[in-house]
Amino acid sequence: MPQVPQTFDALAVRTWCGLALQALGRAREEIDAINVYPVADGDTGTNLYLTLESATAAVEAVFAGHEVGGREAGGGDEAGGGRPTLADAVRAMAHGALIGARGNSGTILAQLLRGMAQVLAADSETAHTDGPGLRLALRQAADSARQAVAHPVEGTVLTVASAAADAANGAEGDCGAVARAAYEGARAALAATPGQLAVLERAGVVDAGGRGLVAVLAALVETFTGEAPRMRLGSPEVHARVGLASAADVDIVGAGIGGVHSDVCEDGAPEEGGPAFEVIYLLEAEDAAVDRLRGRLDRLGNSLVVVGGDGLWNVHVHVDDAGAAVEAGVEAGRPYRIRITHFGLGDVHTGGPGRPPRERAQRAVVAVVPGEGLAGLYAEAGATTVLARPGEPPASGELVEAVRRAHAREVVLLPNDAELRHTAAAAAEQARADGVRVALIPTRSAVQGIAALAVHEPERRFDEDVVAMTSAAGATRYAEVVVAERQSWTMAGICQAGDVLGLIDGDVAVIGSDITTTAESVLDRMLSAGGEMVTLVLGDEAPDAIAARLESRVRESYLAVDTVVYRGGRQGALLLIGVE
Repeated sequence: MPQVPQTFDALAVRTWCGLALQALGRAREEIDAINVYPVADGDTGTNLYLTLESATAAVEAVFAGHEVGGREAGGGDEAGGGRPTLADAVRAMAHGALIGARGNSGTILAQLLRGMAQVLAADSETAHTDGPGLRLALRQAADSARQAVAHPVEGTVLTVASAAADAANGAEGDCGAVARAAYEGARAALAATPGQLAVLERAGVVDAGGRGLVAVLAALVETFTGEAPRMRLGSPEVHARVGLASAADVDIVGAGIGGVHSDVCEDGAPEEGGPAFEVIYLLEAEDAAVDRLRGRLDRLGNSLVVVGGDGLWNVHVHVDDAGAAVEAGVEAGRPYRIRITHFGLGDVHTGGPGRPPRERAQRAVVAVVPGEGLAGLYAEAGATTVLARPGEPPASGELVEAVRRAHAREVVLLPNDAELRHTAAAAAEQARADGVRVALIPTRSAVQGIAALAVHEPERRFDEDVVAMTSAAGATRYAEVVVAERQSWTMAGICQAGDVLGLIDGDVAVIGSDITTTAESVLDRMLSAGGEMVTLVLGDEAPDAIAARLESRVRESYLAVDTVVYRGGRQGALLLIGVE
């Protein structure tokens, strides 16, 4: 039997996150299927998975940072240089969940993890905690969530969390004993949820969010005992609601950690004919501004959830006027990662009982794009987009969700980044397991994706379409102009922080001091090998005159070469260049 931790330390946090993510991955479809409250949109399992995936990635990043630091200092785990403290790990877990929280269920999970972190990180120097410490953490998790919800409803994840904390409070022994007691208490409470919430009883299911929390607590038991407890719920858990359709998402991206405010139906029943849109965004704002925002959003809609603090918040609300909800965020501070979902057919908001789910499209394109402008361009061309924020590449779960959102039998996946090759491949495999035919075209830049989209013809055979798109992408050389963040050795020599770099096909080819001059040098090198079409994608920090200057250079120096210019927004690079 493998060695397992007897106390709750940073390594135990890492293990728990990994096991919980696996557990939610296995249970995701089941949880989605029993999702009937507060909105029957069939995404609770997916939202929980994506939230915990973000938390797990944050913990892994902390471990990776300490391992690098330990090697540079000439130390290792034994010297204490290669492993974060418990406080480091749980703070990262809570922050990762905050910035990655999806939907009502994911936001509540983020708050539960934050409540635990408040206790476990109280002493930054403590290396680990024991059974009594875990009891306190579980109590704080449940209490902080319940106290922060404006209108708590019994029979939900809040009930399950409270039951877990109550059971843990009566347990004696090490972390394994406390975790098992919490799991058993949560499991019993989950089985009782249909008797507490009429909508669950009518559907013959248990609460979906509570089911996800039980899976997370089962992983906590496995972390300390090495054995995963067997689920032994009654028949309600295995009854799946049929006829659910996923919502059709529209991504729009605009310009630690505190309490949750939530507004749900007092009688525990989802409203018929309720708001048509779900709006979610991260928000940088002061506490006073967020208090005013809560009041304004509360008047606009329902299912309001605001998690955050220390200047960073995650906002979630259901409204009919999505624009007004975003505008309220703009007035409060700086909203970003804005996501607007229109509840699709089969949802209680837009369809009655027995209404059939929407028909699958035959073919769709799913693309990762680095900026808001390109997201709009790709969407106009019919693609489903996933926004890659600078320094924050999307996880495989986000790509899988986008494939599901595309709702097609056949999907062409464009990662548009060489670093996303393995992530995209993992997402493609998961989508194939869901019964979707997926072709992954290894595009390494958004300009290659544009070339592929230009020849996309959904009416022809799938294989022929994929070959044509792959050929177009492969025939497109790509470049980008960026500013160096630090001194570094490159293929073109040593660069200093602040230098302008021109990268061609992924390698530094030009080092300069002026953005426009460097871009001209890059363009000349690319066109020296020929070309018929130049694509320029301007970042929001590119000089105003650069597009006109480059267009003029192409027109005067290269006959029969056309130029097209797009604005990419906050895409990371100052300029993307494609030559076909």
